[in-house]
Amino acid sequence: MSAGPKTDAGASVRNALREAMGRLEAANVPSHALAAELLLMHTMRCDRTWLYSHPEAAIDSEALQKFFELVARRAQGVPTQYLTGKQEFWGLEFEVTPAVLIPRPETEHLVEVVMEMLRENKQAEKLRIADVGTGSGCIAVALAQEFRSAEILATDISRAALDVARRNAERHRVSERIRFVECDLLGAAAEEGRAFDLIVSNPPYVANGDESRLQKEVREHEPREALFGGPEGTEVYARLIAEAAKRVRHEGLLVVEIGYGASERVRELFNCVEWKDIRVADDLAGIPRVISAKRT
Repeated sequence: MSAGPKTDAGASVRNALREAMGRLEAANVPSHALAAELLLMHTMRCDRTWLYSHPEAAIDSEALQKFFELVARRAQGVPTQYLTGKQEFWGLEFEVTPAVLIPRPETEHLVEVVMEMLRENKQAEKLRIADVGTGSGCIAVALAQEFRSAEILATDISRAALDVARRNAERHRVSERIRFVECDLLGAAAEEGRAFDLIVSNPPYVANGDESRLQKEVREHEPREALFGGPEGTEVYARLIAEAAKRVRHEGLLVVEIGYGASERVRELFNCVEWKDIRVADDLAGIPRVISAKRT
């Protein structure tokens, strides 16, 4: 990042930051101080170290106006990530827009489980992977970074989401190994037979009736098709598990993220002759977060 803009007049970094924090706190914005910092870093194209080592640096009037416009939008509930256009995942920076779900730290646990299971099965070379409902492409790109010879199919029903995912793959120089296809679940893989070593997904899993329980930022700004999974919230899992059974090879893996309180219901969907070695993994907070199974 640059050292920061040189200006001759305007408010100081310290005062602008203090004012923004106050406005966001008054609007009951979660982590208001962090949000103010990120928005000012974005506006001034600097990092946190520069921000706090130059508290008296002046901000010109144009930058100041842009900053407080962003602060106002954050106070209205627009997520910080959509305002800055980025979010970190798996140590990588991803572009995010309102067309995609914002990558969560909890989803990194999905990648961790995948890596653990592939190592356990002594699989690391020439993998064929499908990422279903890729969104920003964060899972597909993270796996492409970890498994340099893997071939990955990334699907999504949203063309706008796939555009974001393609740009993220290009940014991290893995686009030549990820094929992006617009389709529902694994529809694009029908002609490929049982070709995959691994199918991974973070599908929509919020029950339609639970909308009011979501944070305002999520409920009003993130894409509904990436959030809501039907009346029970598990409807997508039932379809995905059935489709995956036809597309993953013998001893291949299906690994999915699950929502809070859904582990038993989703686990029951795996209780059929097609799947074995069903495991539930908790996240760092001790909440069941990932279910994995092996094809018989």
